[in-house]
Amino acid sequence: MAEAQNYRAPQSLGHWGTVSLGIGAIALIAWGIGTYFNVEQGLRSWILGFIFWGGIGIGSLGLLMLQYLTGGAWGIVIRRPLEAGTRTLPLLILLFIPIAIGVATHSVYEWTHLPATDPVMAQRGIFMTPWAWILRGFVFLGIFFIMASLLNKWSDNQDASTTFDDSAKWLEKMSRFSGPTLVVYCLVVTFATVDWVLSLDPHWFSTIWGLLYVVGWALSCLCFMVAILACLIDHEPMKKVLGKRHFHDLGKLILALVMVWAYFSFAQYLVVWSGNIPEETAYYIPRIKGGWGWIGASLIFLHFAFPFLVLLQQDFKRHAKWLAGIAIFVLVMRIVDMYWQIGPSARINSLGLESGAFYVSWLDLAAPVAIGGLWLWWFFGQLAKKPLVPINDPYLEEAIEFGHGH
Repeated sequence: MAEAQNYRAPQSLGHWGTVSLGIGAIALIAWGIGTYFNVEQGLRSWILGFIFWGGIGIGSLGLLMLQYLTGGAWGIVIRRPLEAGTRTLPLLILLFIPIAIGVATHSVYEWTHLPATDPVMAQRGIFMTPWAWILRGFVFLGIFFIMASLLNKWSDNQDASTTFDDSAKWLEKMSRFSGPTLVVYCLVVTFATVDWVLSLDPHWFSTIWGLLYVVGWALSCLCFMVAILACLIDHEPMKKVLGKRHFHDLGKLILALVMVWAYFSFAQYLVVWSGNIPEETAYYIPRIKGGWGWIGASLIFLHFAFPFLVLLQQDFKRHAKWLAGIAIFVLVMRIVDMYWQIGPSARINSLGLESGAFYVSWLDLAAPVAIGGLWLWWFFGQLAKKPLVPINDPYLEEAIEFGHGH
């Protein structure tokens, strides 16, 4: 069994967390001032930041369960950063409160102002009321929190194991738990993202929406984790743990998720285009015109085509810094994709603009930076609390050896 002190996080993590908190606090103050003068825009921007950073935290849970099911060296070396990501869920619950208050005060989401006679509101009934929406939101986050808490508790138990058999027992328990729970996870992500994002356009619907976010959040999380590992590879103890083959496997997984995201996005558009029904095309019409149209085109070339072509190269995926660079680039495109979904949606206060008109607010930058600073501070704090690898995993030594192979 490995010694815990040999795998402690470098002290620089504390510095990274402090810097993140400082930047986040400044951005939070700026966001608060801006929201005072334009509440709806402030809350819409907060939703953007919450969906992006919350997606990395919730995506960490999905990837954590996936690696327990599939095994492999990549899953062992990335497990502790993923666990740290899942332990940000208490913060995400706090960050959800401004959105809940906005819904309770009818300050955001057009459906909170629709009359009861509206066809959508009439069909959905009590399901589409502010108190029910808020309750569901906290229930969704609570379910994620319970899943994450159990996996982290069992992981701690594995760390405390003194024999190979005891360690293998906890690994088997987590693997068995992850199978059915991953199905529940996908269903909860579907319901949550329909409420949090899709309901911004209350008269539109999509049967593939949940899968788009299951894959999209997994991609966001994986890109973030690759960037973190690339930073840690220059520091002990990860310098002796991480190898080229680890990053090669992670690069292949990023490539796969980029392709699946593109497939789901195209499938959704193709169904709407082929059906050509006014109530369905209303979602895409403003998003393919003007500034939104240019953003949509950039997603095709920069979110899919460019990363796809780059990640096809085997040697590229073996270099940690190169892979981290493309991972950060994809991560930026992920928030652009979310902005493209949220930005053109219907507003309560039109600001004198046509429905779906291209409009960019400085709050769309301030809110994600504020949430990101707080989230990163919490993440780095959690990452520093435990050894950077599962020290008593029965396959740890084998995983380390694999990464340094040819």
